[in-house]
Amino acid sequence: MLSSAIQSSTIPILEQVVQFAQARHGVLAGNLANIDTPGYQTRDLSPERFQARLRTAIEHREQSRTPISGASLQSSDPFAGAGTSLDGILYHDKNNRSLEHQVSAIADNELQHNLALSLLTKQFQLLQTAISERA
Repeated sequence: MLSSAIQSSTIPILEQVVQFAQARHGVLAGNLANIDTPGYQTRDLSPERFQARLRTAIEHREQSRTPISGASLQSSDPFAGAGTSLDGILYHDKNNRSLEHQVSAIADNELQHNLALSLLTKQFQLLQTAISERA
């Protein structure tokens, strides 16, 4: 019963958002670590692509009422969706670094991560209240 209550809530969805934000933070941190490495091309995980896949999984769950599993949203390699980014200027050393862009992306990712964690915490508090039958 508890498992079905958790699966029918937004907890599995928020879990996937947190996991994506953690994986993306690792990619973005790698970009910052290699900002001065000659020939390094920045990478990123596409939030738009993740959101589209998450939306599809939610629609599928609503249609079939089956739980969302991590396998349906992520491959075994969290960096599988990483690709080269062409947003920065290509310098003479063939590096497309942009410190401002990377810091901005990290800040946006942190906001998404913190929001998902806050919502997840509230969901667990509501579940705990329901279990303990306190208002």
